[in-house]
Amino acid sequence: MHKLVVLYPQPADPDHFREYYVNNHLPLIMNWPGLLAWRYSFEVAAPKGEAPYFAVFEGDFADAAAMAAARASPYGQRVSADAANYATGGAVVIHYPVQDTTG
Repeated sequence: MHKLVVLYPQPADPDHFREYYVNNHLPLIMNWPGLLAWRYSFEVAAPKGEAPYFAVFEGDFADAAAMAAARASPYGQRVSADAANYATGGAVVIHYPVQDTTG
């Protein structure tokens, strides 16, 4: 599995971010080709002090090639371009292969 993580710093208008993200951006995510599972949170916390991020998104893809194809597709480009409509604080995008382990 390959994971895509988007970390969102504090936006200029947190209420607009939440409303737009839930009602407009997530419906785009739901139909993203190749996306196996996804999750998000607005409850980002740090062990000490204030968390450097306001929100986080995680998306799971079969592998790096599936993620790259999804991001490069016209639909994936639409998902990426939509961030300008709510992420006024910017976004940090990272991805990595997941190493599974069991107890």
